[in-house]
Amino acid sequence: MIRSPRFIRLLAACLMLATGLTSCSTLEAPTAPASAAAKAPDLRLPILSGLLACTAQPYARTVQEVGPAGATIRVGGHVLVIPRGALSRSVTITAESPSDAVASVRFQPEGLRFQRSATLTLDYSNCPAGRLQILKRVAYTTDGLDILSFLLSRDNLLTMKVSADLEHFSRYAVAW
Repeated sequence: MIRSPRFIRLLAACLMLATGLTSCSTLEAPTAPASAAAKAPDLRLPILSGLLACTAQPYARTVQEVGPAGATIRVGGHVLVIPRGALSRSVTITAESPSDAVASVRFQPEGLRFQRSATLTLDYSNCPAGRLQILKRVAYTTDGLDILSFLLSRDNLLTMKVSADLEHFSRYAVAW
């Protein structure tokens, strides 16, 4: 069935008119946000960034003094094992597990370096896709959860925990 050129032009004009009417909600010209607070929140999905999407867990925080003898620090379902001799002096360590859509932990003082590697184990049992056969790994991230690098990791699908050796403190999250 062949349409006449007049009918096609009329149809195109109607579509453009409908698009124009539905694309603007007011007669005012669009303006920039009034302030930085008016900006929309960053709604990136963790799965699109390479991080494993999880249900948010309650916020957890642990503060512990650790010296040359080493220690085990637990925060939420995550565990950091600092071996004997990793630190030459006592340091107050803060570990936080934010209530996010990813399994992550943040350590302070940021940049603290170990003389022997510490082992971080992240729990991803609150992540629905965690049982998939895709091996998980520990990602070194910014505070905004942008991945900076991946650590050599050991994934245990049975316990839904992934471990890696750390040389320094920062923020770490479970990635796929």
